[in-house]
Amino acid sequence: MASTSHGFNFTPAASSNIDLSSLGSIGIAGDFAGISLFEFEEQSQNSAASSSEGLLARLPNSAFATVLTTDASIMSMCSLVQQDGTDAGVVLGGNFTSLGNQQATAIALFNPNTSAVTPLTGLQGQVNTVFCDDADHSVFVGGNFIGPNSTNAIRWSKENGWTPLPFAGFNGPVKSITRASNGHIIFGGSFTGLGNASTPTRQDEQIVNIASANVSATNSAATAGFSDPSNIVCKTNGLDGAGNTWLLQDDTPGSWEARFSFGFQPSKLRLWNTHLDGRGTQTFRFTALPLNGIMNFTYIDPATGANATCTSECPLSASKDVAFQDFHFVNNVGMDAFRIDISAWYGSGGGLDGIELFENDIFAYAINDFNEPSCAVSASEVSSASTTGPWTVSPSFQSSSEYLTAQLASPISSSSVSVVFSPDIRQSGNYTVNMYTPGCLQDNTCSTRGQVNITVSMVEGAEPTSVQLFQTNNYDKYDQIYFGSVNAPTGAFRPTVTLTPLSGQKLDTMTVVAQRVGFTLLNSTGGLNGLFEYDPTASAVNTSDFSSSAFDTLGATFATHSVVNALATGGDVTYIAGNFTSTAANNIVSVNSGNGSSVQTLAGSLNGGVLSMVLNGTNLFVGGSFTSTESNSVVGLNHVAVFDTGKSTWNPLGAGVDGPVVKVVAMTMNVTTTTPEIVIAFTGGFKNILGYGGNAAVSVDGFAIWVPSQNNWLQNVKGNVQSVDGTLLSSLLDVPGSGALYGGSLSFAQAGTNGAATLTNAGVGSFDIDLLPSPTTTAVASASSTAAAKNAHKRDTLAGSSISGVVTGLFDTNNGRNKTILGGHFSANSSSGTLIQNLLIIDNKNNGVTTGLGSSIDQSSTFVALAVTGDTLFAGGNVTGAINGASVNALVSYNIATDNFNTQPPSLTGGNGTVTSIQVRPSGSDVYVGGTFALAGSLGCPGVCYFSTTAGQWNRPGTNLGTSSVNAMVWTTDSTLLAGGSLIVNNTVSTVLAQYDASKQVWSSFPGGDDGTIPGPVALLALGASDGSELWVAGTAAKNGSLFLMKYDGKKWTDAFGASGTTLGAGTDLRSLQVFSVTSNHAATDLLDAGQVLMLTGALVLPGSGRASAAVFNGKTFAPYALTTASVAGGNSIASVFVENNNFFTASSRGHLPLVAIVLIGLGISLVLMLVIVAAGLLLDRIRKKRQGYVPAPSNYGGLSRIPPQELLESLGRPRPMAPQV
Repeated sequence: MASTSHGFNFTPAASSNIDLSSLGSIGIAGDFAGISLFEFEEQSQNSAASSSEGLLARLPNSAFATVLTTDASIMSMCSLVQQDGTDAGVVLGGNFTSLGNQQATAIALFNPNTSAVTPLTGLQGQVNTVFCDDADHSVFVGGNFIGPNSTNAIRWSKENGWTPLPFAGFNGPVKSITRASNGHIIFGGSFTGLGNASTPTRQDEQIVNIASANVSATNSAATAGFSDPSNIVCKTNGLDGAGNTWLLQDDTPGSWEARFSFGFQPSKLRLWNTHLDGRGTQTFRFTALPLNGIMNFTYIDPATGANATCTSECPLSASKDVAFQDFHFVNNVGMDAFRIDISAWYGSGGGLDGIELFENDIFAYAINDFNEPSCAVSASEVSSASTTGPWTVSPSFQSSSEYLTAQLASPISSSSVSVVFSPDIRQSGNYTVNMYTPGCLQDNTCSTRGQVNITVSMVEGAEPTSVQLFQTNNYDKYDQIYFGSVNAPTGAFRPTVTLTPLSGQKLDTMTVVAQRVGFTLLNSTGGLNGLFEYDPTASAVNTSDFSSSAFDTLGATFATHSVVNALATGGDVTYIAGNFTSTAANNIVSVNSGNGSSVQTLAGSLNGGVLSMVLNGTNLFVGGSFTSTESNSVVGLNHVAVFDTGKSTWNPLGAGVDGPVVKVVAMTMNVTTTTPEIVIAFTGGFKNILGYGGNAAVSVDGFAIWVPSQNNWLQNVKGNVQSVDGTLLSSLLDVPGSGALYGGSLSFAQAGTNGAATLTNAGVGSFDIDLLPSPTTTAVASASSTAAAKNAHKRDTLAGSSISGVVTGLFDTNNGRNKTILGGHFSANSSSGTLIQNLLIIDNKNNGVTTGLGSSIDQSSTFVALAVTGDTLFAGGNVTGAINGASVNALVSYNIATDNFNTQPPSLTGGNGTVTSIQVRPSGSDVYVGGTFALAGSLGCPGVCYFSTTAGQWNRPGTNLGTSSVNAMVWTTDSTLLAGGSLIVNNTVSTVLAQYDASKQVWSSFPGGDDGTIPGPVALLALGASDGSELWVAGTAAKNGSLFLMKYDGKKWTDAFGASGTTLGAGTDLRSLQVFSVTSNHAATDLLDAGQVLMLTGALVLPGSGRASAAVFNGKTFAPYALTTASVAGGNSIASVFVENNNFFTASSRGHLPLVAIVLIGLGISLVLMLVIVAAGLLLDRIRKKRQGYVPAPSNYGGLSRIPPQELLESLGRPRPMAPQV
């Protein structure tokens, strides 16, 4: 069934129907920053850091769903209304090349009702901002792009399409657009004047490299030295002769053709005619390929000196005094091949002595064969490229040219490969420099593309600048990498652009591509500096006088190289923010259009640049690189601040963040109520929310949310609070009929909680504890990413592992207590403010006071197993420390009632010296400990040992278990213990699953454990039935490292993957198994009864569903159950689910009487049966006596009402009378 929410159709997920009613309190342990139950099919667990960006909408449960995927960023969006008042859709602008599965460059129209995308073709480059103007029902677009007769700014409407602005755009990028209260459109950016792209004054000076083309001809002469069509390439002297001239056969038309591995737009054709023996070409035509279009030319008639035009019969002169003739293309047409057809000739036949093709576009290609030919341009001027590293040439596919590709292995370094582009700049001036990047879909490299660093050196004596670019675009794109002055070569200086991989990227394999760099000369009016006011009702713009505009005049006061990054309008006031200095204000200022267009400062300037801002009511939220007001009158404005426009005051947001903020975006959330409220999201290069006012610093990954209603950061709000993480670059909160839309990559959690969560029928929640999002810090947690990838299916083995977060937990209700215990590798703040490491105790009867074990246990320890018997907590794992002066290893004993350490059992040593499982024997107090160890103190006790709490000593369970490594244990009966791992029984039998008979004190291999039925060491164990007769196991196959999941039904083993026909994907890391009963039966299978499901936790990859941290298996399919968001350390998994009552098997008794009632009924039945038997016995005895002639004794004798004693004695000696005979 589909559920409609906010104009989109979302599909509710099928309920898992897990029965929680008999389990008491339930906890979830893992390594995560938040957790959600899977409720809609559109939910996903892909972390924000690893997910591609897209257009997001909210599900009914507040989670984010991607309605459109993109290959880059949606930088801006607005809702466009048509002239008839209907919604035209949402305009999306950014640096993307695709939306969904559709190619769309920089801008598109999105219909939220149908999810249809309409690309608005015509722009090349990047859109930074879109502003939908309701007054004239059009959208103003700004960015770094070239459009129809306009650069960096243009207008679009559904009725008229693209409409160039009267001033032809700007000579630099536009960052922001708004409408002032007077109806004028305000543009902000890094431009210095109006104007469009311009061709160089020295035109037609870039030479197309025909020397590298594939040249052919038809009907060439057979004469030696004159038949090769390549004779005329790079020949500019006009000399006739063998090797210099190409001739056609006598009196025969023919053609000359060149095919290239790159595309170009020629502006001029130059031909040298032959005069050999009176021959020569009289007329020709030029056909562009693959368009098959005959080109129009203009030329100067050499005979008359007059301008002329030609198309299909362009003439060449027969005069030897005409060295060559130039033909200028009327239209700019792209091509990668052309053909010259000779239709008429002089003398005996046609021919040519030379050919050159010119273009105005200035490119430097990574493949040198595509650059200018060295035979025609001097070495000091020719465009060229130099490379280092293992580059190979890739086909052009759908791109404009072939390009270089390099495959790099981790670690990625900037020194691995490089390309240095050297353009042929003939004219100094202001240029836009663009880097062209081929799309990744065409060469199937999207999964391995990453980032590159671009270093630009354009001005002699100036420091080079750098910019980082993503190469993850699906389709071809270009990015502006430089805007400004470019010097023509002088002496030893040449402008250069250097491309290298960005160092430190976390990619196992990286694909780097390099194609070309383009230079566009700009023509400008000058007179502006980052601000321009445009009256949309004016048909023309006075480009010589900007003094009448308060905005233009204000911009003119800015220092050179100033940038306006953000604009916002509230009432009559337009707020202007960026990186600028002036006599009026620095970095932020306002213009009041209703008060004589006066310039107003905002209670003092900020001491650093502002990169983004958003106006919410009377609160102007800003983000950037500032730390306080310029006068230092308001401190604590670390990169974020809010300006109260009503009170004209600056206020801090807590203590700010520790790095620059690049985007400030409004969004909605249900924070403490079910009513959505507006919150402010900050995205940037910061790592921490700074601590203040009793709030500790919080580690983040460049994303933070300020909650105005709480006057605090979301991470500091107490209680069950949602969490959001990722990157947010744009939003639109009032989409007609569709709620809100967001541009970015966001992860969501119903409960924002680190490493531990609660589970009830109402959903997930948080423990009231302050568990910190800390990265892995154990000395042994140094496994490399390569090793982690190799062990993707394996459970962490503690020694040398990278375990982090909460691993396990338990609820202690013994002896009237109510405590929750969490173990793992984590840090938390105690109730008294001290730091807790790796084991935390919550006293729920004492207002939830949290405590730890103190400093006796090393901080590098990791607890993975817990058990309580009586008042004693046993906690094991990779544990070291010193308690009361004595060293401990692998296991500690703690009095949970008095919160003090007990006298410690002797340490477990040998092997890795770690504990993986602790199981208290049912109906007893002996504590069985499994792991990788050989000794308990001095007692030889390999793999499994038990501690007698009554005797206070270690004991070896049996004597026939050899050197073993145990991963998991479970009691199947009061006297039978199963242990999974790598074990040796009876000195010779290697098994992956063994059983111990505690009554006989003997180990044996469990069926299937030593004959290969179970294909590898068992890592996880779970009971499949309440009587212990059924069993689930999981692990990694010894032969191929694949994951296995198997069920034992008491007689045989069944491969769950094979039986169900489904499996778990590569990269799955299973951490726990548990059978649950369900409230509504599913179809029974051979693997699971109708009333049971198997829950799997870890980092799971589910077929058809993607990643999840918990899943439910019904015997046929795996369905997501819980999703988590990544911790700061990058963890994103659930380690275990722990419960107060282990009543997992309730389905089999559902609908029957309780056990006590059954016992009482049985006793009642037994009593009735006994009464019946007694009554029957009495009746039969009476019949027997009658048949034997029994006569009642007299009731009195001698006046006595009793039988005389002698009569009783005499009867003993009498013989028994015979039975009466009939």
